Amino acid sequence: MDIAISQFATNLLIGGHLIEGEGIPETIVNPATGRVLAEVREASVEQVAAAIKAASDAFESWSLTTPAHRAGLLLKLADRIEAEMEVFARLESLNCGKPYLKMLGDEMPAIVDVIRFLAGAARCMTGSATGEYVTNHTSMIRRDPIGVVGSIAPWNFPLLMAAWKLAAPLAAGNTVVMKPSEQTPLTTLKLATILAELFPPGVVNILPGRGDSVGSALVSMPGVRMVSLTGDITTGQKVLQAAVKTLKRTHLELGGKAPVIVMDDADLEEVVKSVKVAGYYNAGQDCCAACRVYAAPKIYDRLVGDLETAVKAIKLGAPEDEATELGPLISERQRERVASFVQRASQQKHIEIVTGGVRAARDGFYFEPTVIAHAQQSDEIVRREVFGPVISVTRCNDAEQAVAFANDSEYGLASSVWTRDAKTALKISSRLQYGTVWVNTHFTLISEMPHGGMKMSGYGKDQSMFSLEDYTIVRHVMMNFN
Repeated sequence: MDIAISQFATNLLIGGHLIEGEGIPETIVNPATGRVLAEVREASVEQVAAAIKAASDAFESWSLTTPAHRAGLLLKLADRIEAEMEVFARLESLNCGKPYLKMLGDEMPAIVDVIRFLAGAARCMTGSATGEYVTNHTSMIRRDPIGVVGSIAPWNFPLLMAAWKLAAPLAAGNTVVMKPSEQTPLTTLKLATILAELFPPGVVNILPGRGDSVGSALVSMPGVRMVSLTGDITTGQKVLQAAVKTLKRTHLELGGKAPVIVMDDADLEEVVKSVKVAGYYNAGQDCCAACRVYAAPKIYDRLVGDLETAVKAIKLGAPEDEATELGPLISERQRERVASFVQRASQQKHIEIVTGGVRAARDGFYFEPTVIAHAQQSDEIVRREVFGPVISVTRCNDAEQAVAFANDSEYGLASSVWTRDAKTALKISSRLQYGTVWVNTHFTLISEMPHGGMKMSGYGKDQSMFSLEDYTIVRHVMMNFN
């Protein structure tokens, strides 16, 4: 299925109207070819203010709607996305370089599912028990919407993050002003055309643009009561600094450097199979990517050898090719960033680039899938988030050292443990300082369970009932029956 450039939606959504941006034009590039796809004008500061006002006005009535009403609209949204699943998948593939079939088969069903889950969850929220804690006075706890939520989404999973950052606050009764990444706005702008049909004016507003213009204005304006961001640590710190002035609530998911602990008794075949997917999915541009492997001494050499064989077999190619497993990085800048990490690592005498480590010789922003062996805990390649198709493997003496190495990180988003022994799995998983610990799997996300980090990976939860709670405020109502 081909999508003509004329089909791309490029308008903003403000107060129920689809209008052209008044800000600087942003060129949207196909990362698989380096060629221009479209041009999208970002929102002006005045348009940001207009969107916030529209959301504030809409909140007065939207916050009073029933959970059933909000759920019904979200279910219609999910149905519309499902009906156009192939178009959304093709558009995301063009804009991000994701292999089309993986986008269609993996992410699109997850997007539809999380919206449907949160629609149902909106009708199941409860407060703590009502009771009389003072004679003749009855107390009750309410969970009420906060107000206007400013949502800022990243470029690596544009439509999935839009689903997370729209469905949860809307289900809880908030209104939203969302900024997709200026690099990957196309699926969110298409989504805006559907939102404009389904939701009352002002309930959802979509404003593409850069972080230092549209994002900065969105965070700093007083009408926004909460900011929800998925991005890097530096961006999160800027959001916090701006939010301080008006004491906005914040919800931050700020990246990761996921450790993969492999014990000597692990099922090596399953480890390699999982890491091959979880380490290189979306060209490694994922904050949960299985990128930092700690292997016990008896299994280390075999694991490195088997990873080399598996990774060399990864099919790098055009996103529309059915055989493609690894697409391009999002931009030339990102590819150069990844290349610089690998180059610096290769200069360390103890490090071996087992496979990959170079730019692919083809059009677009491709980088060969890379395995780095004999990395040490102090190495930059182990400690910093590369955000590319690069995995490091470090030898550890035992479970105690593996846990110490894994926790010796500023990140705390996701991790995994591989062992056949249930006692070992429980002991290690209980000590890992990560929001998610997978045992004998990696990168398995489900709508019913929370996703979110610790330490400098941020706080707040996406997915699950906990995400709805994040977008509400707890209030106490006391009634005097004297």
